[in-house]
Amino acid sequence: MTGTDAAASPVTTRTEGDVVVVTVDDGKANALSFEVLDGVGAALDGALEGGAAAVVLAGREGKFSAGFDLSVMTSGPEPARRLLGAGAELGLRLFEFPVPVVLGVTGHALAMGGILLCCGDVRIGAGGPFKLGLNEVAIGMPVPGFAVELCRDRLSKRAFGRAVQLAHVHTPDEALDAGFLDEVVAPTEVVGRSVEVATELAGRLHAGPFRQTRRTIRGDLAARLRESLAADLAAFDVAD
Repeated sequence: MTGTDAAASPVTTRTEGDVVVVTVDDGKANALSFEVLDGVGAALDGALEGGAAAVVLAGREGKFSAGFDLSVMTSGPEPARRLLGAGAELGLRLFEFPVPVVLGVTGHALAMGGILLCCGDVRIGAGGPFKLGLNEVAIGMPVPGFAVELCRDRLSKRAFGRAVQLAHVHTPDEALDAGFLDEVVAPTEVVGRSVEVATELAGRLHAGPFRQTRRTIRGDLAARLRESLAADLAAFDVAD
């Protein structure tokens, strides 16, 4: 099954067995614009409506995502907060998603792109000269509270402060050690390996117990982050 035509949308979908593969390709840096966020959200809706047993979210060759669309983030506080809120909602949705989510990290993953790495179940990264992590503090933006807590939940305790507070940008091997990635493969193998892992999870895990255990493990944190999101967004501003 093919989703919206690539000429009309940067987000496309296809189905491989019980797995829906969602691909983001804007032809550039895979910035998270309102259009991209809406497209991914619609693709996730379609995956659930179609009975998918697992989802792969992948980027374009060399680029998973460079983070939020800077033209919006620098256009004023209100547009920036609206985009930040939309990105937070996507991240929390992936974090809580009722079927396994495998991320095909096809290259660079920075800022919100790096935050999304802490929202999937399995992260398959591309080996090579790629940059992964949260560079917000180094480019003049604070790391929002929801992102801090998602990263605290997934990154190693040793790596957390360096990654979030000190804006360390990781190589793929460093990202594997820190907890941003679970596996590093050749760039040409990322999507195929992601589909392979998602297919194995779809065939091995029981849907009902997966959903219940998802709520047990992640439900309380997700609920707290949703409750505090309005205050989190209101406090967000470009740093001096």
